[in-house]
Amino acid sequence: MNKQESKNRVEKLKKEINHHRYLYHVMDRQEISEGALDSLKNELFKLEQEYPEFITADSPTQRVEGRPLDKFKKIAHEPAMLSLFDAFSAQDMKDWESRAKKIKSQIPTSLKLRGASINPNFAKAASGKQKSQVILDYYCELKFDGLAMSLNYVNGIFTQGATRGDGKVGEDVTNNLKTIESIPLRLRIPSEAELKNIGLDSDQANKLLNIIENGGIIIRGEALMAKKIFNELNKKYKKAGKKVLANPRNGAAGSIRQLDSKITAERKLDFYVYGIAGADDLRLQTHEQEIKLAKLLGLKILESNKYCRNLDEVNKFHAYWEKNRKKLSMEVDGVVVKVNNLALWPVLGIVGKGPRYAIAYKFAAEQVATALKGVVWQIGRTGTLTPIGVLKPVRVGGVTVSHVTLHNMDEINRLGLKIGDTVIVERAGDVIPKVAQVLPKMRSGSEQKILIPKNCPICGSQVERIPGEVVLRCTNKDCYAVTLRRLSHWTSKAAMDIEGLGSKVVEQLVKAGLVSDIADFYSLSEYDLKPLERFADKSAENLIKAIAAKKELDLARFIYGLGIRHVGEETALLLAERITNYELRITNLFDIIKIFQSIRLEQLEEIEDIGPIVAKSIYDWWHNEKNIKLLRKLEKNGIIIKRQTANSMQQSDFTGKVFVLTGALNGLTRNEAKAKIRELGGKIASSVSKNTDFVVAGENPGSKFNKAKDLGVNVVSEDDFSKMIE
Repeated sequence: MNKQESKNRVEKLKKEINHHRYLYHVMDRQEISEGALDSLKNELFKLEQEYPEFITADSPTQRVEGRPLDKFKKIAHEPAMLSLFDAFSAQDMKDWESRAKKIKSQIPTSLKLRGASINPNFAKAASGKQKSQVILDYYCELKFDGLAMSLNYVNGIFTQGATRGDGKVGEDVTNNLKTIESIPLRLRIPSEAELKNIGLDSDQANKLLNIIENGGIIIRGEALMAKKIFNELNKKYKKAGKKVLANPRNGAAGSIRQLDSKITAERKLDFYVYGIAGADDLRLQTHEQEIKLAKLLGLKILESNKYCRNLDEVNKFHAYWEKNRKKLSMEVDGVVVKVNNLALWPVLGIVGKGPRYAIAYKFAAEQVATALKGVVWQIGRTGTLTPIGVLKPVRVGGVTVSHVTLHNMDEINRLGLKIGDTVIVERAGDVIPKVAQVLPKMRSGSEQKILIPKNCPICGSQVERIPGEVVLRCTNKDCYAVTLRRLSHWTSKAAMDIEGLGSKVVEQLVKAGLVSDIADFYSLSEYDLKPLERFADKSAENLIKAIAAKKELDLARFIYGLGIRHVGEETALLLAERITNYELRITNLFDIIKIFQSIRLEQLEEIEDIGPIVAKSIYDWWHNEKNIKLLRKLEKNGIIIKRQTANSMQQSDFTGKVFVLTGALNGLTRNEAKAKIRELGGKIASSVSKNTDFVVAGENPGSKFNKAKDLGVNVVSEDDFSKMIE
């Protein structure tokens, strides 16, 4: 090719590459493979090397600059990049709308209805209202947990990009932003039909095209790092011995502020638009129209964003994405709600650094700071004392939390926790709230050390700590609190799951002298219950029916419900399977007693995942005459054991596989996930080892996730797990 032919080829290549960039990053589809696109870029690069005079600022080859910067220049923002006020509840949103309506009611009706060409149904409804009945509609955008950016385009070409900074002045990070493929180096020119489709008339369309070709336009949006890229980078950095990124937002911020743009390019950031500034002459009517225009200009928008006719629809949108945000490829922490009618924006105005026409409707925080006011000691079913932190009430993860488990003294010492400390409380999904961190720099000097109790707070008996164990235990086996816990454990969802027999009702029955052990539940009558407070004829009848419905018991649940020390759900399942393998047919509790008393201690120790301490606890329980009397009393009161035979167990790819769950699950509760694994023949383990087959990682996975990575155990997401069980 001669020079002119090469120049023509360069222009064609740039146009073709930009076309496919738009399809891939904005329209989310492909016409050619990535390999084919790379070959086009390579050809363009070679031609530009041969003819450097053909290189332009908007060439796809200019996304990564060669020389690192010494420092970033300061850039003034015009107009300023505003902050948003926060809302945390539906009431906050109602108050915000009321303030906007009050201002809006003072302006002419003609100004209110400027959005008619975009939302004719809304305009029609509004026109029939009296002036005092103010109507607002909204546009909702998911609030990214990224970094706000401002992009300047002159004559349609990307010339400068800057961070938000303090809103008035930011830093010039143009070179780094050029490495982001979803940022066009030249704006796409929409067709007349496309502009008409979003509500622009011919005059507006001509003004837009004139601004693109002969003027300036400012794009505002968010640079962010996708969760997938974040995980891949951390895996790579960990393998190379480098410091891992704390979270996707920090990863994006650190990438944008790299002086060497080649490092930024390696991070594969993304960019989404949330507004257009500097195009006032267009007189766009709605923010929805503004976002649609941004897409036509070749910029990426989040398709999940939605027009909402009223605040009820806003609340539904917020509730849906608060529940389903983990399905997104990026982190979001709320919904930005904007008054849709752009003509109202200058009327509603700005207060301080924030506009009245927009608000950030935040999702429930998963980590918040509060104060530890005190510690109380809770008594468990085996006499274990657990420290419970009394907090200054605070909303976290969508609920108000006033108490949090501190586990044991070892955990208290590990945290360095004192009464009066400012602490970070964490809760995600259905995970139990916990103290994640102590802020020692917030101490005033009045904080108090947490002391180990010498006596049981319920019965006053001596408290002991057995050598080799981390727990404290009440030495009184007949402690009132222990009795209540033992009885409530039997009726709990994981054991017998008796509807209507919660801990408060159990305590009521104990205080009335009606129940002293688990067998007493099955001898109750309606006449016993009716004299009690809160029990009427119907409620008494319902509870007796609920108890009777649970006289035929699953073997594993039965063993778990007995409250044998060290025997949790998984150990109960192992024991039930062991009995299932016996040829002796189980017809009553006498058969079960006979089997357990025939198993030697060393045989129990041979069962997988049952060690010497657990085996000894099981052996002693089944050879204790008091416990045997309890079992015979249960049998006398009509208890029947239903046994799952080996033939009835479902055979699948899960059979024999060991699963560990970590983090919060959104689609299933943890108990539902465990039940499904067991149903398919799998096993549940509480800790990760070389024998673990799968670790199911939900939201905010803990140390089990890291250990699985270190051991090379297969880690699957909740979505992958859902596909497995389907």
